[in-house]
Order: sequence, then structure tokens, then C-alpha cells
Amino acid sequence: MKKDVHPSYGPATVTCACGKVWNIMSTRKEFKVGICADCHPFFTGKQKLVDTAGRVEKFNRRYKKNAQ
Repeated sequence: MKKDVHPSYGPATVTCACGKVWNIMSTRKEFKVGICADCHPFFTGKQKLVDTAGRVEKFNRRYKKNAQ
């Protein structure tokens, strides 16, 4: 490899909005993320299901006319 061309690779910290901090290796010194596996609703079991029944019914009503 050529000298002084590649960025330095070393330890870095990742900080989540929930407060969790962990160490990784990267070319950047620190990362700030908005969500991680400890606070994401899918992984915590607090996921809210979006009610799409109204949207599906609206779609069916709109395009049922054209099918006949």
C-alpha cells in the first residue's frame, strides 16, 4: 500500500440516543446513531402495528369499479 494515502484505522465509539455505548473499529473516531437493537421497537417487543385495513378497503373500492 502507498503511504499517507489511506485513512488511519483504529478504535471508535458508537453512541445511541438511548444511551448505550459500544466500541468498534473504524476510520472515524465516533458515531452517533438514533436507534439500536436495545431500543428498537421490533427487538424490544413494543412494536406498534399500523392499521392498513382502511387503506386496503379504500383501494378495493376504488379499483373494483374499473374491473367490472
